[in-house]
Amino acid sequence: MAALTYEQSAELMKDPVFIGRVKVSCLKYATFIFDEPVSTAGHASRLRWAQNTYTVPDSAAAVATPPVVMDGAVQNAGAAITDAALQTTVETVVNKMI
Repeated sequence: MAALTYEQSAELMKDPVFIGRVKVSCLKYATFIFDEPVSTAGHASRLRWAQNTYTVPDSAAAVATPPVVMDGAVQNAGAAITDAALQTTVETVVNKMI
């Protein structure tokens, strides 16, 4: 599949079903961070992000969705991206944001 057009990218950024999937991915990653060793590099910042994500998951998804949509995997697959591939993309994007 070819990369999404700008219009398709903008629409996907507003798609409630896709945003919901990003939110679930964020919450899954937050759970992983809660369980990681405190010796993990950047753990304090990562833990703050995870706590914030648990407190306001809709906000976390709203912040993460635009850069997630711009990731190459999402650009190539669009809303049809698998859950596993979306999880990887969300984790990559969140790691850049933390």
